Amino acid sequence: MIEIVHQIPRSDALLGIVRAENLQASVLPEAFEAALAALLAARQQPLAPEDEARRQAVRDLLRNGSYKPTGRAKPASEYLLRAVQENAFPRINAPVDVANFISLREMLPVSLWDLDRAATSQFRFRLGRKGETYVFNSAAQTIDLHDLMVGCRVDAKTACDEPIVNPVKDSLMTKTHAGTTRVAACIYAPASVVSAAQLQEICREFAGWLQYCGSSVQTAWTVLTPGQQAVI
Repeated sequence: MIEIVHQIPRSDALLGIVRAENLQASVLPEAFEAALAALLAARQQPLAPEDEARRQAVRDLLRNGSYKPTGRAKPASEYLLRAVQENAFPRINAPVDVANFISLREMLPVSLWDLDRAATSQFRFRLGRKGETYVFNSAAQTIDLHDLMVGCRVDAKTACDEPIVNPVKDSLMTKTHAGTTRVAACIYAPASVVSAAQLQEICREFAGWLQYCGSSVQTAWTVLTPGQQAVI
């Protein structure tokens, strides 16, 4: 189980949390390829009004303090949309592909991390502090986390935390790999366009796809509003 604490100081920030264990990073659900192909074809077209509203609302959600979600700082869901339109949708491994499918379909950014690499069962979501950065790719490029929503791993002994994910680019340190068997994910959703009930359903489907990334996958999910915490 993992413990998640929501400390992002925005009343409109919903977090959908999904956990999956005993999965195989090389195994995709039988129906996944057909579902992905249909989605990629649909996303070649202009966004429907409700999807465009979500895209704009996500950008508004990320506008905190000095952080501006434009250019290279835009949400990961928009990177995926651009990739589809350039016929360059990334295929990485089963959990990442499922996460990207959910993100692209819902037009909501999704973070995914390897629980074993995180080396803790406690996580905290907050705004990044001045001076905080992390490496996000193998080229050692870094992202400035100041005022950006971040998910942090928490040291159980000291209660100190360290950012590992955000709605733009996740940390290289806790990214999944070929041997990943335990993952957690966070869907960042603006309450102005996504209700808690809708986010619960998105999490349920996300977990449903992950459940078939192996023969004995265990999943759990929940939705958090600001100030809440949960163990799943």
